[in-house]
Amino acid sequence: VQLQASGGGLVQAGGSLTLSCVASGSIFGDNSMGWYRQAPGKQRELVVGFTSDGSTNAADSVKGRFTISRSNAKKTVYLQMNSLNADDTAVYYCNAADIYWGQGTLVTVSS
Repeated sequence: VQLQASGGGLVQAGGSLTLSCVASGSIFGDNSMGWYRQAPGKQRELVVGFTSDGSTNAADSVKGRFTISRSNAKKTVYLQMNSLNADDTAVYYCNAADIYWGQGTLVTVSS
């Protein structure tokens, strides 16, 4: 299983970005998929994810601003991030089945 994340970059505060994570191999469908992030000097934390039953779980800090979606046909999970602020600056990682990790994509929000 491989996860390829993309879409990170530099954005001004208040702006938006969309991250994508494409999965290859025998994964997706009923498996949980999600996005995590790790800011400098901090532990990796869950941003938002799909659980195995299809419900979503999001960190309080991103509720109302970030939205996760998926395309099973494309084996892709997306993270739409709106109203970005400096606290959202981090490396974002996609995760599948709580086991597999993508390589991370850097999001930098300038104030």
